[in-house]
Parts: sequence; C-alpha cells; structure tokens
Amino acid sequence: MSLTSRRLQIIIMPPLTRPLIAPSLLAADFARLKDEVIAVERAGADWLHLDVMDGHFVPNITFGPLLVKALRPHTKMPLDVHLMIAPADPYITAFAEAGADHISVHPEAGPHLHRTLQHIRALGKKSGVVLNPATPIESLVNVLDLTDLIMVMTVNPGFGGQAFLTSQIPKIAALRRLIDESGRNIVLQVDGGITAQTAPSVLQAGATCLIAGTAVFGAADYEAAITSIRAAVPAGLPELNTSTGG
Repeated sequence: MSLTSRRLQIIIMPPLTRPLIAPSLLAADFARLKDEVIAVERAGADWLHLDVMDGHFVPNITFGPLLVKALRPHTKMPLDVHLMIAPADPYITAFAEAGADHISVHPEAGPHLHRTLQHIRALGKKSGVVLNPATPIESLVNVLDLTDLIMVMTVNPGFGGQAFLTSQIPKIAALRRLIDESGRNIVLQVDGGITAQTAPSVLQAGATCLIAGTAVFGAADYEAAITSIRAAVPAGLPELNTSTGG
C-alpha cells in the first residue's frame, strides 16, 4: 500500500461513536495509586486525568511531576494533566518530561496563553485550555489554532465531589459550535460532577470527553461505573469525533 493510500485510509476512517472516559485520580485511594490506575484501565477507561493543584491558584494541594513519572510505567492510557497552578509556565517542561501526554492550563495562570500553548506543543504534547465557570469563551477564541483540548469546569476547581453546575451547559454548546466552525478536531472535555445522570446533558451539548472522579473511583465496580456513564449517550446523538489535532 502506498503512502498516499495509507493517508487516504486515515482520512476516511469514521469517527468514534462513544465518548472518551477519563477517571480523575483525585478521587482514587492515594494509598494504592498504582493499583487504582491499573484497575481503571482494565475497567475500560480511555485516559487518566490528573489534577495538579498548588494551594494558591486553587484551595487545595495534590501532587507534582514525580507522581506522573511514577505512574507512567504502569499504564498505557494517555496521561491527561490538568495544571491548576499559577504560574504554570515554569513547570510545563517537568510534567512533559515526567510522561504527561496532554497538558492543560487556565488562561488566568499566566500572562501569555498563546506562548504557553506553543511551548506545550513544542514539547510534543497535546495542549489544552481550561475554562472555569466564570471564565468567558472569548479567552480562547484567538488561540484555537494551538488548542487540542478544551475543558469546561462544571464545578469551581479545587475539590472533588462537588455538585454539577447546570449553568455551564450553554457554554459547552457554544464551544461545540465554535469548534465545529473552526474545522479542527478539538476534544471538548467536561470536568465536575459527572455521573450517569449528568452525562446526557453535557453529551447532548457537544462534549466528547467526560472526566469523572467520584462516580468511578467511589463505585464498588469500576467497569460498571464507566459503562453506565458511557451508555448515557442520548438517543439520536450524532457520531462523536474524539480524535485530537488537525
């Protein structure tokens, strides 16, 4: 098969028809993290979401690059690192070298979002922008060409187990339209209060990746929890394109 044929084959492959599920390690048992990561991968998780908090940008402290490095050999799942730290720029290289596959930052966490996203991509990683409940969509309009993931926070960042903010659904829908108009394959993530009950509304609004913490790690059966969230796709929803880049 020629290179041209292989490229054509890639282009015409149909999009995935199910949402990506990314369990958040924040809700796992910290005394047995390696086992928890292995367990959710076996249960069918697509990505592993890692919430990095500094006690400054958000009112909580979690972990840093050393934990990412420690977990990297134990899973084939992409490591989806969410930096809730300010400033974020000085630590991006360390997380990339530790094994992060995606690195997402908040517009408020540095003076030059464009330069930050350039830096993440120069390190060979997928770049993401995170919007807090009060952060307007306009903050990322001019950096869409450098963005591989957009994450909508449906809780205020800092702690797991919070109630889902329905006020963010219109923002998810507006971002879906913006992404579609851009023609780029940007993954639209939603993080905060995701359960089998809240998933349908965000999927209907256009999300393609669901980040779930307590709903997965707080369940007795991880596989059943992931399956129930993934099965929440509303009837008649168009095929989901969950690839990145482009």
